[in-house]
Amino acid sequence: MPVLHSYPLSAGSRYVRLVLAEYGESVDLVERHPYERDEDFLTLNPAGTLPVLVDETDGAIVGAATIAEYLFETRGNRLGEATLMPETPRERAEVRRLVSWFLDKFEQEVTAYLVDEKVFKRNAPRGNGGPPDGAAIRAGKLNIRYHLRYIGYLVARRNCLAGRTMTAADLAAAAHLSTIDYLGEVPWEEDTMAKQWYARVKSRPSFRPILADAIRGTRPATHYADLDF
Repeated sequence: MPVLHSYPLSAGSRYVRLVLAEYGESVDLVERHPYERDEDFLTLNPAGTLPVLVDETDGAIVGAATIAEYLFETRGNRLGEATLMPETPRERAEVRRLVSWFLDKFEQEVTAYLVDEKVFKRNAPRGNGGPPDGAAIRAGKLNIRYHLRYIGYLVARRNCLAGRTMTAADLAAAAHLSTIDYLGEVPWEEDTMAKQWYARVKSRPSFRPILADAIRGTRPATHYADLDF
């Protein structure tokens, strides 16, 4: 069975977990803390970043986008159909553009600000944390509104983010939104279409383990696991 080195509030880790679950793939989870230096983990990934998938056949695969592409090739192809990645090059390019939008842009503009300031600093070893940066938190809260409106814009025209059916783009976006929603920082009133789309993705069986996550010292928002939030 493959092993995924991850952290519950790592959106990239959540994205990989969702892809694995959509493919019906079981995985052993090993929790790593991004705010702590772990010498054993550095032997797997010298960069010290999450997630890392250790496959029984191919060894360590590093990074959310790289792991997902690896899974598309090794697991998706076994299903004999276009699952999570559409058939044409143009459609696949659009999925990859949106996956990058959320794994990179959303991460930098929203998730890193809110999770780093509200979770990582609180749990970091003495001397490595410090008080939350109010300006960073305000920036994350402001930026997420723009991203929600963009999601609503796409869904209104396509049904899902990259087209008529769900793809990896939807999973990447939902992974980040679920991370921020755990903290109760998603202003769902900002865009009804985005909220309705997230409710659909959130209701998928692959999402159940994500909704059961519990982070020590940080309780989820009361509506976090509610499918009718």
